[in-house]
Amino acid sequence: MTLVRTRQLFALALSALLAVTGCGSGGGSSAGDPVKLLVFGAPEELGAYRTLIDAYQRARPGERVQLIEASDRKDLLARLATSVAGGAPPDLFLMNYRFYGQFAAKGVVEPLDERIAASSVLDPADYYPVAMEAFRWDGAQLCLPQNVSSLAVYYNRSLFTRYGVAEPQAGWTWNDLVATATLMTRDDRGLVIKGTEAEGAARLPAVHGLGVEPSIIRLAPLVWSNGGEIVDDPDRPTRLTLDSPAAREVLRNLVDLRQAYGVVPSDAEVEAEDDESRFLNGRLAMLMTSRRATTNFRTITGFEWDVAPLPVYRQPVGVLHSDAYCMTRGSRNKDAAWRFMEYAMDEEGQRIIAATGRTVPSHVEVSRSPAFLDPDQPPRNSQAFLDAIPTVRALPTVSTWPEIEDLSYGILENAMHRGDKLDDVIRELDTKSRPMFARGENG
Repeated sequence: MTLVRTRQLFALALSALLAVTGCGSGGGSSAGDPVKLLVFGAPEELGAYRTLIDAYQRARPGERVQLIEASDRKDLLARLATSVAGGAPPDLFLMNYRFYGQFAAKGVVEPLDERIAASSVLDPADYYPVAMEAFRWDGAQLCLPQNVSSLAVYYNRSLFTRYGVAEPQAGWTWNDLVATATLMTRDDRGLVIKGTEAEGAARLPAVHGLGVEPSIIRLAPLVWSNGGEIVDDPDRPTRLTLDSPAAREVLRNLVDLRQAYGVVPSDAEVEAEDDESRFLNGRLAMLMTSRRATTNFRTITGFEWDVAPLPVYRQPVGVLHSDAYCMTRGSRNKDAAWRFMEYAMDEEGQRIIAATGRTVPSHVEVSRSPAFLDPDQPPRNSQAFLDAIPTVRALPTVSTWPEIEDLSYGILENAMHRGDKLDDVIRELDTKSRPMFARGENG
């Protein structure tokens, strides 16, 4: 069963069962039970949340939080949907703004405005507005964002030094990135490989210059940087707009990374070893990804690495990567859940999770503190994430956006690895996504 179809079934289950389960009423109190927090992530990420929970329980004797660990985003969405439909949801869950709309539209998420207004701990003015705004739905603040991450280019400094290639710098262009990735694509003798045609087995890349997934969230900031748009209306989108000249140029350039230059791994290579693992293992010179990879990359001992800003077309633009603590309407432990949210979102909690490398703190002062900018912890250039915040834009939170992303990924993946015609790619994206936009609800 496809992920899109799975999500459609979850949506039907939520619609049919919310009234039966009483999810909208909130239920009674279960003061003695631990607060249940549902998250997903790599082992290093999950370790960051265990560190936060341990600190909270030491600071607040008698408070208990149980971490429910999903294996990946698909598993988290499945667990949340089925637990809500079954009348036993977690008290809290951590979710990216691009995926929470499907639950917000079904009334699963508890609005927080009254609790925020009554709080002596939290002041919305202390947090980056772009992250807070991403979790507003129908004028209500539904979730509290822990981070204000964006895309960056992680790179293997040791490889750059070995091959004598200049490290990426702020203000570099897309053409600079392609040229750098070409110089960093090497065979097992350290010789540059140009183009997609290998000259025998010995010329197969031992190191690829770049890793980037063919997805909307990777495409979007580049299209924006080039003066284009991803959708017709960011607040009430009805269609993708990848048919504009600016978007077509970016899409062609993304496909050319594989088809013309051969600097990204093939689909078979990605299937055998994903880009993050390839970077960890020293076989990928650069990787375009978000801050959440940092906890994993801090386990690297064999080489030095750092981050650089995204390349620029016409102007610097970033794309928001933010996830937030959300409370379920069906929670029977809301007061205790709120106390943990306050701790996690206040300066102390944000410093703890930032020190693990997991987040670009949404709390402005914490983001500027050594907890995040510690020069003794990689990446040395964490300032690049802060420099990007003024340019960061959010993707739509229409309730069907997860389906649109899933659909787009498959089509863009085929384009990159098969070389599908650009007109056919754009037409397929538009034709197949329009019904999803039509079914979507906006906050």
